[in-house]
Amino acid sequence: MDARDEPERLSHAALFLAFFQGGILGFGGVLPIMRRLLIDDRGWLTQAQFNDLFSLCQFLPGANIVNLAFAFGARHRGVSGAAAAVTGLLAAPVGIVLGLGELYARYGGLPVARHGLTGLAAAAAGLVLATALRIATPSLRSLGSIVVAAAALGLIIILHVSLPLTMAMVLPLSLLLAWRR
Repeated sequence: MDARDEPERLSHAALFLAFFQGGILGFGGVLPIMRRLLIDDRGWLTQAQFNDLFSLCQFLPGANIVNLAFAFGARHRGVSGAAAAVTGLLAAPVGIVLGLGELYARYGGLPVARHGLTGLAAAAAGLVLATALRIATPSLRSLGSIVVAAAALGLIIILHVSLPLTMAMVLPLSLLLAWRR
């Protein structure tokens, strides 16, 4: 592998600012914003690289987006890069939550506040659904991938099978289909 194959090594400031921007713009739904920032706006990752990194982060304990910030920052600057990315991601939301908590303590009982929170929940659900579809689209280009996804969805949504049991049931099918390719 020559130097051109190495990913660009981002600065601590670039990591902090990118994740700070994602944290403040995506408050309550950071994944769609970070996906757009890392892939579309900055070109730091391809869709496939993002999917691979995000898949890894889903298996780690903790919040997926925090794991993504940690892994991405560590890839570029080691532990200090991970700290810069995670700090950038969490700085604004922590401040906002503290401020909103105080406002909710004072005004949360008002009908307008309750209706506003209901609207925000619907918008957040729409963002999560749209991001899930954008992430899934490249993976669903083969019949085998569609069968695996349909099996997992059917087990979870229709039959209410737990996620660990669903994974244990679908993994052999997935491995078989991948091996046959």
